This record gives sequence, C-alpha cells and structure tokens, in this order.
Amino acid sequence: MRIKSTIRFILVIFLIFFLISCAAKTDEELIFDLMGDIGEYTEKKDIENIMTLIADDYTDFQRRDKSQTQDMIQQYFDQYRGIVIHVLSTQIDELKPPEASIRTEIAMSSGVAKVLRKVIRYSTDNYRLKMRLIKRDESWQIKYAEWRHVSLDELFPESLSILQKLFSTE
Repeated sequence: MRIKSTIRFILVIFLIFFLISCAAKTDEELIFDLMGDIGEYTEKKDIENIMTLIADDYTDFQRRDKSQTQDMIQQYFDQYRGIVIHVLSTQIDELKPPEASIRTEIAMSSGVAKVLRKVIRYSTDNYRLKMRLIKRDESWQIKYAEWRHVSLDELFPESLSILQKLFSTE
C-alpha cells in the first residue's frame, strides 16, 4: 500500500515538472527573445533571419520600408567587420496583444574593439530604440522603429550596470 502511494506521488511530481517545462513562453519572454535574436543575427551578419523579424508593413522614423531597411543593413554589414551588439536592456512600455511598444538599449562596437575593450577601456556606441511590435502567427515582429544615439548619462540604470560589467577589468 505504501509503495503504491509513493509511486503515485513520484508520478505526480514528474507530471508537474513535465507540464511546467512544456508551458508556452509569455509574450514578455518572446519579446525579450526577439531582441536577443536581433543581436545574435546582426553579429552573424545573417540578413535573411533579421528580415524574418521585420514585418512586411514595416516603416521607420525616416520612412524607410522593409526593402530599404534591408539595403541599409546590408550596406552596414559591407562597411563594418566584426560587428558586436550587446542588448543592454528592454523595457516593455505597453503590451496589448497583438501589439506592443518597447524601448531597447544596445551597445555596438566592432570585433576588434571587443577583443581589446578590457585593455583599452573602449567605449561603445549606445543607442535607444523605440519600437512598435506586432504579433502574427504566434511570433513578434518589428512594425516600426526609431533610434537615437544616447550618452552614458542617458542610459537606463540597468543598461549602465550591464555596460559597467562588460568593461570590468576584474
């Protein structure tokens, strides 16, 4: 009798762990993943995967559409070697599926700077991106984006903390 109850208990525990591990990601988690994917694909200069993250009806603050944005990104890839992107912080300002508004701060540098940053304390180019996202087919895509260079003084506190860890010489 005691063995059966122990086995049932163990089966219930395994079932709970299985259900927890199979749970779908939240929209917040999917949005954070989207930002990480953009950084990863940019470092790999993977224009095809980057473009899958941009909605077909995308525009930016300079009225570029998706095709013009692809050309701009490709030109950037052709011009710079060893692009390094650090997604510092993402703040979700509004989340009303299928739409969301976010602000993301990134630090950009070249590959050579990444290798030398701890030695020469190389500073990155920091940007704040404001984006409107759209959720289609269970995936978030960028529908609108604007960006601007930000100084260290303008960074979100959590972004500054991450940046300080990146440049730590310890």
